[in-house]
Amino acid sequence: MSTPSPEANERGRGMDTHNAAMREIRAENDASYDPHEPTRVWIDEDRTPDGVRDSLTIVLNTGGCRWARAGGCTMCGYVAESVDGGTVPHEALLDQLDAVLTHEREYHDGTCDLVKIYTSGSFLDEREVPAPARKAIAEAFADRERIVVESLPDFVATEKLDDFLDQGLATDVAVGLETATDRVRRDCVNKYFDYADFEAAAESAHDAGAGIKAYLLMKPPFLTEREALSDMVSSIRRCADHAHTVSMNPCNVQRYTMVDELHFRGGYRPPWLWSVAAALERTADADALVVSDPVGAGGDRGAHNCGECDERVETAIKDFDLRQDPTVFSQVECDCHTTWETVLEEETSFCQPLTR
Repeated sequence: MSTPSPEANERGRGMDTHNAAMREIRAENDASYDPHEPTRVWIDEDRTPDGVRDSLTIVLNTGGCRWARAGGCTMCGYVAESVDGGTVPHEALLDQLDAVLTHEREYHDGTCDLVKIYTSGSFLDEREVPAPARKAIAEAFADRERIVVESLPDFVATEKLDDFLDQGLATDVAVGLETATDRVRRDCVNKYFDYADFEAAAESAHDAGAGIKAYLLMKPPFLTEREALSDMVSSIRRCADHAHTVSMNPCNVQRYTMVDELHFRGGYRPPWLWSVAAALERTADADALVVSDPVGAGGDRGAHNCGECDERVETAIKDFDLRQDPTVFSQVECDCHTTWETVLEEETSFCQPLTR
């Protein structure tokens, strides 16, 4: 990745100290990536407003999130996998699309009804995905049932969504809201927009005929386990007014991030899987689908418990995602649940974390 630096419209946004630290950390990365190959492609199952569907998830390799190049979010290292120089030609993006469709033909019998497209930034940012490429992608998936595209609130606009809606696709915008609490989003995550900006983007999407899928971050840095759980529960309930699906992402430790630096020095522990389960259980009655897919679950750098029960709790979380039945969590027990309860009671923000 080329040396991170803020573009003109990113200057003065977020916290200057966080951005300066993040640029220094990101500059340690000297990897390069092929602009003709997508970053990742996989096939799975997802719960949608219309039921469980086979899903094709795509991470396009673009020039990377412009906010991350300014410094960006404390926990996000995805920009480290972006193409050096900040831009990808239209023809290269079409090559990535061909690679995606080839992968689907090889690993799935037929086509997936649900397509999710990410760029580790904003798919609707035309610096990352130019309008002609966006239109070509919309046409390529016109025969599907639903498509999800990732974007920061700034780039949500009717004319961009129309490329998909005009194909008859049910279209959702996935917004990395992280939390409904502005102070936590600003000071812990270093994300520059306010909750009001999310609300405005949701209104624009709804007016265009699209839906909203909100992504929330479980336990950003500088929060205790109790604070993180409380903020997650309140955030889910608050953004359910604007999003038909809320995806809770437990924070994991990614390279070239501030969270990685904190974790290395013993100043950050990813959330307990018990906290993920508790948040899902406490918001099962929310007016939205609430799901979670803990990346790196069970490992030191992902959401984890004691090591003995991690796989069973993760299985219960995945079961909840598909069935939305909170009773699945009553079927999992472990002695470390008592340790987790103690952490909730005793951990304080000025000397956290209590456990690894």
